[in-house]
Amino acid sequence: MRMVLWRALIGALLVLGVVAWPAQAGAAPRFQWKETFITAPDGTSLHADVLRPVGMADDVRTPVIMTVSPYRAHAAYLSEPRLQGGPSTLDLPVQMFLDAGYTYVIADLRGFGGSDGCPDFGGPGERSDVKTAVEWAAQQSWSTGKVGLLGTSYEGWTGLMGLAEKPQGLAAVGSFEPVVDPNAYLYMQGIAWKFALKPVSDRGFRPGDLAGFEHLLIASTPPYPTDSPQYKANALQIDPACYANYLAQTTNHDDSTPFWQDRDLVAKLRGNTIPLFLGAGFADANTRPDRVFQLWNALGPGDHKAWFGEWGHQMCRTACGTPWFDNELLAFFDKHVAGKDVTVPGPRVTVGAFDGSYRSEQQWPPADTRPVTVDLRTGTYTDRGLLPGPDRDIWSVTPPLAADQHLAGAPTATITLDGTPKASVALEIYDIKPDGRGIIITRGIAPVTPTAQVRLLAQDWPIPAGDRIGFRITDVIDDVWAHPPAFAPVTVTSAQVQLPMLTEVRTPDLDGGLSDAIPKWYAEKTLIVPGDVLNNATVTVDFPPRTGDR
Repeated sequence: MRMVLWRALIGALLVLGVVAWPAQAGAAPRFQWKETFITAPDGTSLHADVLRPVGMADDVRTPVIMTVSPYRAHAAYLSEPRLQGGPSTLDLPVQMFLDAGYTYVIADLRGFGGSDGCPDFGGPGERSDVKTAVEWAAQQSWSTGKVGLLGTSYEGWTGLMGLAEKPQGLAAVGSFEPVVDPNAYLYMQGIAWKFALKPVSDRGFRPGDLAGFEHLLIASTPPYPTDSPQYKANALQIDPACYANYLAQTTNHDDSTPFWQDRDLVAKLRGNTIPLFLGAGFADANTRPDRVFQLWNALGPGDHKAWFGEWGHQMCRTACGTPWFDNELLAFFDKHVAGKDVTVPGPRVTVGAFDGSYRSEQQWPPADTRPVTVDLRTGTYTDRGLLPGPDRDIWSVTPPLAADQHLAGAPTATITLDGTPKASVALEIYDIKPDGRGIIITRGIAPVTPTAQVRLLAQDWPIPAGDRIGFRITDVIDDVWAHPPAFAPVTVTSAQVQLPMLTEVRTPDLDGGLSDAIPKWYAEKTLIVPGDVLNNATVTVDFPPRTGDR
């Protein structure tokens, strides 16, 4: 059955255009490698690859960096066949940490790679795996007893799982573009996100309901021919009941179920004091900039650090216009895991704005952010999806701004509606240039209820004087969410948006430039706003005067 699923995976991913064939680019890291198997408290056999600096004796104690992952099977990294087998290190800063005197451990979550057991999508089993792996590494004869967790995406999620479990020996976590609430990752207020057709486009294609199936395909990756007998035995085991339950739970949109409530890390990490280096991209079309900021702002006191800016689904080692990221990353772990007397460079929060500028902040959203209320136009739209048309839109547009403005945070909207609960209401906010080009700033969606609360994605976006701010109420944004059309009218009787605007002018104080995500955003998220909208959909806004210069 595993081989059938694996063949299905390769076929599906080739159709989607995400298999990179043949294999890895870039210089391979140099290391001594051995594998081991760790027994979790419930008897699950967890596989780990242990990578040590070349020439280092077995009895030399080092600090440990660990990545706990569902994606590091010896035969493939995520969807990329690995023709040589062995440890999968693609996109991990393994060589940087080996050169700095660390041991790097890559551990497989239960049900993935060389580990047996049942995947549970961030549930108690996977959280236990992270705790087990960290405590095992801290107790080894080659370890100083200090472990740092590091990763991006799901591998960043496992770092946050570690913070929730507080294993002995965990000294710091670097978590970039992580999942913080898996229901909000797949669904926005019950409406399925669409995930991108990478590497072709960031436009949505695959609905969130398919994510569980895709992860089970990855969990079904067969062993490499030269893998050890125990690796092969673990990799080939499969529990159909486990898989069926996994699919049933992950395709349930209702975030109030015990399954989803147990996996929401926002509450579990409230008050955390273990140092966390957190990264989130405002342009990330995978783990979107949503509840991660709630998690960040609920942390307890500690030597925490964050990077928030205009990049996609990646650690900011490349393509963010920020060549100093590695220095901050290594110094963070050197201080907290290796125990070195070093100063971690950079501010508490590094912010990249949409104009390509970088600045220092102590918190985000910044302390001087204030809500600006905008009353939007009312009317009726048709929830029908499929094709654009004026019957799907209710536009509101401000006059040209008299002064520069700066949105920094997550807008919210309260919309009073009359319509079927099978319909949805979406809101987009635009930066409209003098030539009529509208660039999407952010968007959000909710089911139609008498009073719908719409939470939009966070952004950090300077809006120059002379531009207008546009607002579009519609049924659904077809390349962002998967929503079956109700084919019914929805009447908006009132609509009010709260825009989080900076009250103090910002002067960039950090070097940096355009990330590769900004030109792509312009290319994929720009439209020409119709002239009749610009002329006939005006709403007034009272922006308070901005003071100071920070």
